[in-house]
Amino acid sequence: MSTLILAIDIGSTKICAIIGRKQDGRVEISGHGIAKSQGIKKGTITNIELASRSIKKAVDDAKRVSGLNITTATISISGAYTKSINSTGVVNIPNNDISINEINRVMQTALYNANIPNEFEILHVLPFKFKIDDQDYIEDPYGMNASRMEVDTHIIMTAKSSLENLKKAVNAAGIEIGKVVLSGYASAIAVINEDDKERGIAVIDLGGHTSNLVIHVGNAIQYNDFLAVGSNHITNDLSIALHTPLDVAEELKISKGSLLDTGFNENIELPIIGDEHNLNIVSMDIVHSIIHSRMEEAITILANSIASSGLKNQIGAGIMLTGGMTHIEGTRELAQALMPNIPIRIGEPQYIYKASNELLSVEYSTAIGLLLYEAGYNTEYELERHKQMLHSKEYIPKESLRDIAIHGSSSDLKPKISVSQPSFSNKSENDLFADLSREPVKDNSNPMHSFVEWAKKIF
Repeated sequence: MSTLILAIDIGSTKICAIIGRKQDGRVEISGHGIAKSQGIKKGTITNIELASRSIKKAVDDAKRVSGLNITTATISISGAYTKSINSTGVVNIPNNDISINEINRVMQTALYNANIPNEFEILHVLPFKFKIDDQDYIEDPYGMNASRMEVDTHIIMTAKSSLENLKKAVNAAGIEIGKVVLSGYASAIAVINEDDKERGIAVIDLGGHTSNLVIHVGNAIQYNDFLAVGSNHITNDLSIALHTPLDVAEELKISKGSLLDTGFNENIELPIIGDEHNLNIVSMDIVHSIIHSRMEEAITILANSIASSGLKNQIGAGIMLTGGMTHIEGTRELAQALMPNIPIRIGEPQYIYKASNELLSVEYSTAIGLLLYEAGYNTEYELERHKQMLHSKEYIPKESLRDIAIHGSSSDLKPKISVSQPSFSNKSENDLFADLSREPVKDNSNPMHSFVEWAKKIF
């Protein structure tokens, strides 16, 4: 059985809609559409009508390519809308058996204990540490025996008004909203693996107008942050400093932008704003210096955020950079120079089948992550915005266990037990009854057991 999934990444520079299919545990892409963002600035909706048109164009293109029609989507939400807090929940386990119900109860308790402002609603309640009785750092409490369970959670919330504006823009495009996922969380899902999660990792998504940071330590995200700086700020800096049109500055950034010292300088000619007859001769050293200054500023702010999180020493897997801004040559090298003691690498989307090379590029990490989130790659035991718990466990009532069939041939079902016949030779009568009385299991249906009980009464 296959399940259709529509994921829409609502970014400040582009809208990306992907239609995928989950089948046999794999996620395959059937079609996608990309539209230029309108009505969205620095991650926030500024014009619902324009934003709706962009969303509709991207979704319509994805439907046309895939030949599929789906009207409910998992969408991204920018970190510009969100704030986060940590909260703890503690419950007693009456029957000492930790089931899904008990895990759900402790998660709901953590949410209840959190101080959520009235104008906010939750997006994610993420359990990053479980504790049972006196045992700390439990990876998965399901099925364990304990009398008390405790959980530490990271709660990400969003302003109700901002979410409502986003909902209006999506609904106006003819799409209903299913799940809403923090964009940085979605990016992390797409690029990190189980080893990264176990060792701890920071994921920085360097986008068009914004940058998002999440730190995954333990079982889930423990920290997230947002920076209203992206690659478009480099374009604006080039345009202003070189007095050249924005489209020329963007092309210059893409084609010749670099953070590496090549040791080779050249001059280029650029058109001048308001002057159609003359060209401006500019040294590439100046271009690289402008790009370097803006990138250094953004990465330094994010590095300070990692330091202030208190988790810097717990990210053994280092820092993963993703997002379209990482296409600028030398981004990883600059980040490594600014944070010399932390391993840094570029992360591209994973875990997807039948995807075009275009979608497996860094700028589509969030969109791919949304697809994977809806396919079940979410954090185990997460509470989503409707306060429903997401998990991968299968609940089997105890009373139905006797109905489970054993598959195999009739010969496989026969008990393979080796029975040794007792030897009565060379044993006295007292020895015989002493041996028989050691029978470990009392079973009144066993003739030998009945004989032993009768013999005990006589002798």
